[in-house]
Amino acid sequence: MDDNAPHADHLVASPSVTLLRDRLASGALDAIVLVESYIKRIESREAEVGAWAWFDADFVRAQAKTLDAQRRAGLPLGRLHGLPVGLKDVIDTLRIPTENGCAGDAGRVPLRDAFIVERLKKEGAIIMGKTVTTELAFMHPGKTANPHNLAHTPGGSSQGSAAAVADGMVPLAVGTQTGGSIIRPASFCGVTGYKPTFGAIPRRGVLTQSPTLDTIGVFASDPAGAALLAEVLFGHDIDDPATTLAPTPALHAAAVSKPPLPPVFGFMRPPGWDDHAEPQLKEAFNELIAALGDQAFELPLPSVFQSAVEQRKMINFAEMAYHYYPYARDMGVQLGQVTRDAITKGNAVLARDYQSACDMPKVLNAALDELLTRCDALICPSATGPAPRGLETTGDPIFNGLWTFCGAPCISLPLLTSVEGLPMGVQLVGERGNDARLMRTAQWLFDWADGATQ
Repeated sequence: MDDNAPHADHLVASPSVTLLRDRLASGALDAIVLVESYIKRIESREAEVGAWAWFDADFVRAQAKTLDAQRRAGLPLGRLHGLPVGLKDVIDTLRIPTENGCAGDAGRVPLRDAFIVERLKKEGAIIMGKTVTTELAFMHPGKTANPHNLAHTPGGSSQGSAAAVADGMVPLAVGTQTGGSIIRPASFCGVTGYKPTFGAIPRRGVLTQSPTLDTIGVFASDPAGAALLAEVLFGHDIDDPATTLAPTPALHAAAVSKPPLPPVFGFMRPPGWDDHAEPQLKEAFNELIAALGDQAFELPLPSVFQSAVEQRKMINFAEMAYHYYPYARDMGVQLGQVTRDAITKGNAVLARDYQSACDMPKVLNAALDELLTRCDALICPSATGPAPRGLETTGDPIFNGLWTFCGAPCISLPLLTSVEGLPMGVQLVGERGNDARLMRTAQWLFDWADGATQ
């Protein structure tokens, strides 16, 4: 037995966020009672898991007591009334440290909330604390371990958010993705991770790494819970040119609705499948596709996608070199080697190559749109296999960056398990701007898999 593998009672099944919301709103459950259960969990497990960069139990209790008093007074309740939410430590929080996982930002305390934090407070969410991020939301690991086995990585860069939800420390959390920083840790930690369409959630007050790619997303136990949180965060902000003034899709209503017909999935083997996917992952996917029967068919990836992985990296590195220049200038070798290497590569990118890479999503999305006319969602792996052993790496993002580059919505579902008992995620990719349909399809597959295993 691995000494770092938790006993069965160490991992708790997260309750339905929808159910929690309803009980909190009706008064059947007090917010203070709910947060005390999470505080107890954090106090018992944080020393092992290390999911939190900042946590203050008294601050959490004060928020809960205020919200309970508002409900008892008959005041209007927000859509997330009393629900605790963890925030990745690259998201600015008023008078609460936001240190970006970086020694150069130690002691940094913002004077204004990020757009999404303002939204969360307005809708009655409880700010549970700040979750650990890798250094500057790149690939140099933080302190967090995988709750399923402490000797394995939780992924990155939103590692604390994924681990906190997986370990039952908080029901909801927010992260960011520039390559695979939501989907991969969701896969490794065995939770639902959702990256919306690019530009759906405003990024004002969030660390900028690569504005062409940076996307805010969420973690929950199931798609409906992710939809509930994400719907509140969708919107337009004049300070984020990637956002659009448009109606917010009814994500949660879609997630809990029944599709008019059972969805059809196009199984896609992503670039790197032959060389990077572990044999047990390939076997698990073959079994999943076979179990879906007529609802799944193989959909070959067009050749135009083969160079997309490197094109995305080029943009990421070039924009990192610009936005992280002050860190490279002032910190030097204090930055992790993996971060410095990326900045060095970014400094070497030619303008013509950068501009050419920025034009690629137009071509990719034309092909992707055509593929999605033949199915409800693409189905593919969230990561190359289960979480690797060791905390020196955050895992390989090769199966994630392509969809970030396209700006398409994607979601990782905790449907598969490795021979070692570690989670392996199933990734669904949907049509840009049609996140509600993706949520409905994802919840259907989540429920189908749950029924198939009982």
